[in-house]
Amino acid sequence: MVQMITELLRGEGHEVFPFTDGNAALEALEEHTPELVIADLHLERSRVQGLDILQKARALHPPATVIVITGFATVESAVDAMKKGAYDYLRKPFKMDDFKACLRRALSYNEAVSENIYLRRQLRDRYRFSQIVGTSPKMQEVFKMIERVADSDCTVLLLGESGTGKELVARALHFNSRRQFAPFVPVNCSALPEHLLESEMFGHRKGAFTGAITDKKGLFQEADGGTIFLDEIGSMPVALQGRLLRVLQDREVRRVGDNTPTYVNVRVIAATNEPLETRVREGAFREDLYYRLNVIPICLPPLRERPEDIPVTVAHFLRDKVHPRTGQPFQVTRTAMAALCAYEWPGNVRELQNAIERACTLCETHIISLADLPPAVQHRAAAGGLAESAPLSSTETLYPLPGHPVAQPPATPTAPPTTRLEPLKDFIRAQELAYIHRVLAQTGGDKEKAAQLLGISLATLYRKLAEEPVHS
Repeated sequence: MVQMITELLRGEGHEVFPFTDGNAALEALEEHTPELVIADLHLERSRVQGLDILQKARALHPPATVIVITGFATVESAVDAMKKGAYDYLRKPFKMDDFKACLRRALSYNEAVSENIYLRRQLRDRYRFSQIVGTSPKMQEVFKMIERVADSDCTVLLLGESGTGKELVARALHFNSRRQFAPFVPVNCSALPEHLLESEMFGHRKGAFTGAITDKKGLFQEADGGTIFLDEIGSMPVALQGRLLRVLQDREVRRVGDNTPTYVNVRVIAATNEPLETRVREGAFREDLYYRLNVIPICLPPLRERPEDIPVTVAHFLRDKVHPRTGQPFQVTRTAMAALCAYEWPGNVRELQNAIERACTLCETHIISLADLPPAVQHRAAAGGLAESAPLSSTETLYPLPGHPVAQPPATPTAPPTTRLEPLKDFIRAQELAYIHRVLAQTGGDKEKAAQLLGISLATLYRKLAEEPVHS
């Protein structure tokens, strides 16, 4: 049977590691880290049985998908195996068509799981706290508060001007909490018309109004178990503020046209770029709702109040970027950095990010100079008497970006330094990942096409990407 299954799988292009000895199979699991394991529950002349292999395979990182094979008399054992994590089981004797169908389902399931693990990791990495940049005392206070409240269910009110990163902080709070595997639902309260906002947030019943042809779940129900982010909360109509207050108090929503409330388990994070106290005094915002939202306020300082964070933020935006023609990492002249620090940035971090993206696109070499910055920054620099000095290629004119050391002229050859040797397995994995990224770059990030060029399945590609070490 092992020989038959091996020949069938190899004929379909799979890499197969066959074993007739349970002990050898158990030892080989970590070395090969397979996507799929097919194991008979009863292995003759072996102390290691199918359940042992199942448990070891499911403990791998990432866990392997397991199909178990069982005889007629051990169906109960197969059910027990399903409870312990097996994907499916086949009862002997089985038809090859049934085996192929089970195999296709298992591989499709494994591909979906691998992609989900990869995407979850990408989200976690993208929104981990280190992605919020700043070394100033004001930002350090923000970091401390975020870390303290991330895993809490308390309502958070984010205060700050437009472009200070309120949604980035909201996502960091969600993806670093125990709710990270549930939905994160952002709502821009100023972007939806008033007559649609109520239906979008709370849902409606069929026939509740003209055009309501089906039942619709609201965004609070979509976010059940996770987090809802209410951006620009100060612009919410007063009529809806009362309904939101009821949701915060009772954790229940009532759809438009419905008499029965629905319980929702949702954490609320709100944000505003205008002082809500002023809106309360003007009568445009309910005072009781303000106090409900203002349980844990976090104030994000504007960039002009922390100019010392500009160089490290620029370094963050330039990280992993290379000039498309030269292939060299971007660097910034001292004059250009002085101009960036002198500008007030009314659009805050978002405006700075756009300025760096513009400079990377327009600069002729990998060195960003004053001439590559937006006109507003150049005008402010001219008013302050800043002018670029030549030559740009001189290391004396380059600003030493944090984490981006300025390249120095080649030194006189000396004896090669002693380097720390790494295990062969780690070296091979690093080379393999480097080649995968080269192929991904060649395909423009198309993972399906890259997998075809590499001669591996899409699930294998996602699994190998998920194994890539994370560098802080």
